[in-house]
Amino acid sequence: MDSQTSQPSQASPSPHTFQVDLRGLVDLLSHHLYSSPKVYLRELLQNAVDAITARRAEDPDAPATVRLYAEDGTLRVEDSGVGLTESDVHSLLATIGRSSKRNDGLESARSDFLGQFGIGLLACFVVAERIRVVSRSARTPGAAPVEWTAADDGSYTVRTLPQEARTEPGTTVHLVARAGAGEWLSPERVRSLARDFGALLPYDVRVGDEAIADLPAPWDRPHPSPSARRVALARHCRELFGFTPLDSIDLDVPLAGIRGVAYVLPTAVSPAQRASHRVHLKGMLLTERAEQLLPDWAFFVRCVLDTDSLRPTASRESLYEDETLAAVREALGERIRSWLTGLAAGDPERLAAFLSVHHLGVKSLARHDAGMLRTMLPWLPFETTDGRLSLEEFAQRHPVVHFTRTVEEYRQVAPIASAQGVGVVNGGYTYDSELIEALPAVRPGTAVSELDADTVTAHLDTVDPAEELALAGFLAAARARLDPLNCDVVLRAFHPLSVPALHLDDRAARHEQARAEAEEQADDLWAGILGSLRGSAPRARLVLNHLNPLIRRISSLGDPDLVGTATESLYGQALLMAQRPLRPADSALLNRSFIGLLEWATHTDPGKDDRR
Repeated sequence: MDSQTSQPSQASPSPHTFQVDLRGLVDLLSHHLYSSPKVYLRELLQNAVDAITARRAEDPDAPATVRLYAEDGTLRVEDSGVGLTESDVHSLLATIGRSSKRNDGLESARSDFLGQFGIGLLACFVVAERIRVVSRSARTPGAAPVEWTAADDGSYTVRTLPQEARTEPGTTVHLVARAGAGEWLSPERVRSLARDFGALLPYDVRVGDEAIADLPAPWDRPHPSPSARRVALARHCRELFGFTPLDSIDLDVPLAGIRGVAYVLPTAVSPAQRASHRVHLKGMLLTERAEQLLPDWAFFVRCVLDTDSLRPTASRESLYEDETLAAVREALGERIRSWLTGLAAGDPERLAAFLSVHHLGVKSLARHDAGMLRTMLPWLPFETTDGRLSLEEFAQRHPVVHFTRTVEEYRQVAPIASAQGVGVVNGGYTYDSELIEALPAVRPGTAVSELDADTVTAHLDTVDPAEELALAGFLAAARARLDPLNCDVVLRAFHPLSVPALHLDDRAARHEQARAEAEEQADDLWAGILGSLRGSAPRARLVLNHLNPLIRRISSLGDPDLVGTATESLYGQALLMAQRPLRPADSALLNRSFIGLLEWATHTDPGKDDRR
């Protein structure tokens, strides 16, 4: 036997063709690719518009009409497009994923088309049990009309028809509703969907005799005056989004093929809320939920626009994240930024109305953009001890712009600092502290300082040394009672007189306090580790107001226990006034001091009772 005959065959295996389960594919489309069955009509419109575009590429004077007729659970869509021959039908409709734009040298013109004919028609099985296509080619005038009929079980037939079956080039698609989907093919639903998807299409699209296209687009229509245009756009926003905008912003980016408008929301929204925008691709509505179209800081607008450059995802219901979209996002953000600077320069009343609602979004932008901060500085509102002011106004009144990093710290010191003539800005709200710290960069010579416990204490008047020495016993008893809470006691004289005590600390003191608490609760190993982290940061302090009558009475008490209980009460009341969160030890102290004062107030001398 020849040795070569005993070797395994080296011949290449025969290729096999993938078999497609059409029912399974339809289920995949309806439940996973598309968000709703309504996209079937968009796919039909896309196919019709693409066919017309292809025909006009060869014959600019060709008719451009799309007609939709719905009745009794059926839908007929007629277009005057390029049409199909029998070979086109076999190659395009019988092969999933094959695009009509790849043939006949049209590859370079694909940007003029919206969709993909085979997949688009297949999507109609989401609502139809049978599809029938009758088409006549404009490229091969002598070719007979061809009919393609398919069922949702995956079977189809192709046959040629007599010449008189269709005399003009173009395509007609017939749909028969599947069980339970008849409502999607009703005249009312078809009219509504066609108007929604095709309002900006450049061709003559009608449902029955009713025109669907509404051109030119609202942002391109001429108006007798800017105010008339503003009113018209506000009406369009109300119809489209359901709200009357504060203002409208033109979004014109010619290099990206974008025209549209952004509507400013009349009410505040959370920066974390993802904004949804309407995007049309070459006139066809692509999505109502384009979330990545604008920068995150522009959450105060809703957009509607038409583009011919952005790339859709496979379902054509959202935008593909690529370099083009990133560039468009930046360009649209620049348009909104320019609108803001324009308001600041020429329309302060409209700017003030906008900032009263959306100052947070502008602050978000200004913290990353020195030019925007410089422009908005006279307008952005901040909470201060002088009322709601801009940083520009506040800096003109005070040589040093003091600020706190948290709302709690501001509430602690604002009344006292204001009474002492110290101006303070609340930097505890989102972005505020960052903007305050950036102030010297855009306003040279401005002094900015974070307000801490030492600064506040330094602005309070000291007590006469002789008087403080006379109260040494009282202060010692008070300090002994608060020492376990890592809090010192300081005596000062300050206004307003109605405030008996002020609790002051800073982040370093709170950090040390938290470390000490953790050390107490930890085992020996962790207690040793935490003990080694003990810092030299100043402790919190309870500042007693020597001018307050209650403090004077407490300081004259001779009972050290009663002085301690009163001190604990003052400490707890100061914490509550500062709206600081209470630790378990603070809550226990409040309860203990309250009960102690009640016992002292209700205590009676038995001898006095007998004499009665």
